[in-house]
Amino acid sequence: MNSSILSGSCPSTNNNITTFPILDQFSLNVQVTHNPLQLPLESLFSMAARINKKRSFLFVSKLLGKHIPVNPYTSLLSGAALAVLLYEHLTEKTEETKVQITEWKREMVEGLIDPQQARQVYNMLLQESLSLPETIRFVGFAETATALGHSMYEMFADQASYIHTTREYVPAMHPDIQFEEEHSHAMAHRCYALDHEAFAGEGPIVLVDDEITTGKTTLNIIRDIQARYPRKQYVIASLLDWRTEADELRFAELEAELGITITPLSLLKGRIEVVGTPQLEPTQQDEQLFHPAVTLQTSTVADDFEQLHATSEDGEGKRSTASYVQHTGRFGMQSRHNGELRQEISRIAERLRTQRTGERTLVMGTGEFMYIPMRIAAEMGEGVLYQSTTRSPIHTHPAPGYAVRSGAGYASPEDASVHNFIYNIAPGQYDEIFVLLERQMSEERMEPMLKVLGQLGCGHIHIVYCGLPEKTGDNEQ
Repeated sequence: MNSSILSGSCPSTNNNITTFPILDQFSLNVQVTHNPLQLPLESLFSMAARINKKRSFLFVSKLLGKHIPVNPYTSLLSGAALAVLLYEHLTEKTEETKVQITEWKREMVEGLIDPQQARQVYNMLLQESLSLPETIRFVGFAETATALGHSMYEMFADQASYIHTTREYVPAMHPDIQFEEEHSHAMAHRCYALDHEAFAGEGPIVLVDDEITTGKTTLNIIRDIQARYPRKQYVIASLLDWRTEADELRFAELEAELGITITPLSLLKGRIEVVGTPQLEPTQQDEQLFHPAVTLQTSTVADDFEQLHATSEDGEGKRSTASYVQHTGRFGMQSRHNGELRQEISRIAERLRTQRTGERTLVMGTGEFMYIPMRIAAEMGEGVLYQSTTRSPIHTHPAPGYAVRSGAGYASPEDASVHNFIYNIAPGQYDEIFVLLERQMSEERMEPMLKVLGQLGCGHIHIVYCGLPEKTGDNEQ
């Protein structure tokens, strides 16, 4: 990469259009058309470039806890904010509810802007135990929105279910739905519902994604659900909605074709325009930033989690019998499971809190396994940030103000054919990092990830397995 390129990251606003320069090579114009909480754009995202013919830029969320470390309560609160918008949409508009919702919105804005307020606002909303007049089914999109969908679903005390799509392949299980993500580096999505209640009934289905660009993925999943589990109402919930008029017309056409309604809810809706063409070279891993870690410690908390035993098959045809955690949402869950999961999370958070040795701690989720590590991070005390590994290939650049300043890639322990990345960890940034993995893989599968973790320049790395290892005597096929 040309080190003389400046970040040019400071946005400017003119005539209701905010321009985000990216690497001083090109820029993105954003015109906001709907901002229900009146959140400042800089509290929602920053920008990065990527080497991709279809889309040269990436909105790097400041809420999700994926590429940028966040206060875990900030991320949880973003899902809660979408839950309040859904509650406002589906409940009767009495004077009392209008006043209550207005007050919730005011407090949510404070929490989303100020991390110091996020915990108090999130816990307040959780205690409200929102209730809807009919059963609601929530579906989160893997991998980025698995925690967002879960935190939205959890706000409702009863009559709710949650499942997230997965890129996992479990040969012995038949997916309830399966669809393709057309503009993705990981296309196949499946939903494995153990009790098949994830889509049953006639109540609304809420599809949750972090960002809607064209909406084609959403239309794919709606068409697939409607063919098997017909109903009248869908809601698409997202942090950002960038659909054009032509995209919205496709939604209207599907509504007319299937006789349904599709209601969009988002924290920000607008139009985007790319100006200029980036001239990017493939980025190298930032090895000059990495130094050997002092210690790497491995432990397990599988005894505190209810386990689900299922054999997966990766992209190379190799199988694993390492167990999954039961209540991640991957295999579906109901409101009645929430209390049990909260108890599991609290027990584990207390155990890990006692292992902390410093004041600057990062808890890292892995891939689709985001929500449980995020909730554990939230209960591990002060000075804890959260982020997750990701499949997203992003152009890194070490300039101040650029969203993704460093990164390293490795073969995923669960599937060596999948490349994962860890972004934005600088040497000396943390006293320790707790890496929470859902499944306990073999040493051979873990080696690429452990090598990268050992080069991050952090004093202490804790590897925490939440699932049981492969059964003794089982061999990969």
